[in-house]
Amino acid sequence: MQILVQNKVIQVMVIFIVLDVIFGVLRSFKEHKTNSTIGIDGIIRKIAMMFTIACCIVLDFIVEIDLIGFIPETIKETINIGRVGTADLFALLYCLFEVLSIFKNMYRVGLPLPKKLKKYLEKLLKEFTNEIKEEEK
Repeated sequence: MQILVQNKVIQVMVIFIVLDVIFGVLRSFKEHKTNSTIGIDGIIRKIAMMFTIACCIVLDFIVEIDLIGFIPETIKETINIGRVGTADLFALLYCLFEVLSIFKNMYRVGLPLPKKLKKYLEKLLKEFTNEIKEEEK
């Protein structure tokens, strides 16, 4: 439990998960598409993410993997990074995934976003999802 309290990357990931859930709920209300099946799928995905992190923490505790072991100790001390294990790596990847989802939900809710970010999100939503149609633009 102490690892979870001290690990900043995992703390940030949990904050992003909460933000994503909040913006997802706001989006569903705005679009009048409140659907328990979609909500349950999202919650299952979030629980699976947390379970993966928990398993990675156990793995890191047993094996003591350092994914940045190649960086000299003086540089690690200078930038205040100790060891980066598999839990940190997965948490960073999940943070990126959650940030994209948060921005997507912010876009769909209609919150103002910087133009470059808005254009990038429009492109992503058009290419990889069916969430934006030509007539919406």
